[in-house]
Amino acid sequence: MPRLRLVTFNIAHGRGLRPIQGLQTKRSMQAHLRRIAALLIKLDADLVALQEIDRDSSWAGNFDHLEYLRAHSGYAFSLHGITTQRSGLFKLCYGNAFLSRYPLEEAEAVAFGKRTVGEKGFLFAEIVVGGCRVPLINLHLNYRSRKARLEQVGQIFRYLAQRHNARSPYWNVPPVVCGDFNSSGKASDATAGLLAELNYFGDYSAHPVNGRTFPSPLPARLLDFVLVPSELKVARCEVVRSLLSDHRPVRAEIEWS
Repeated sequence: MPRLRLVTFNIAHGRGLRPIQGLQTKRSMQAHLRRIAALLIKLDADLVALQEIDRDSSWAGNFDHLEYLRAHSGYAFSLHGITTQRSGLFKLCYGNAFLSRYPLEEAEAVAFGKRTVGEKGFLFAEIVVGGCRVPLINLHLNYRSRKARLEQVGQIFRYLAQRHNARSPYWNVPPVVCGDFNSSGKASDATAGLLAELNYFGDYSAHPVNGRTFPSPLPARLLDFVLVPSELKVARCEVVRSLLSDHRPVRAEIEWS
């Protein structure tokens, strides 16, 4: 039976538990990224969805965090979806990313807006597992505003509906969606809102059912999810105990039912 081991992890720009990035040297940040790489090796995921990952940002050591992680974790494929980009003296370049054992196809990064600091967005890609083409979304929603999150959920759904209309003969299953939702499973917020929108493709469930991911030292809220269509079976999903970011990673084992 085909199986996909997926991890979603907001790595907080590689700063660890420091309140802001930019307070450590490039060498210190690289050492921290190697610790994250060691965790990814231990979790043995086929696909890793990362949020808040930088490429040549002034506040994050001016180097490519994704390539550094890829080189130290051994993944064959990587994909960076930039949602915030700013040039000049204080340059910024970061967003969401995938590390994968499978080729990443049909890739596209979408920013929700045009801000040059703090803009959120999502990354789309397709992978083929066991002969099955699986569409993927790795998202990061607004953390301040419920209204903004719900608008972003609508934007994601419209994007997927358009993709589905163009690509449905090639999709063997509906999209798998994961990332940092910055909302709990409450009926009035973004996680439940996106689940309701995804009913367009069929029945969906949100995982993990239990556990908390934020803040990592003493987690009080579950903000990070994997949304899975009923065509797939979640054999196991857990929040991984880790202090390598202000979020804890979520690991899901997905099987073809």
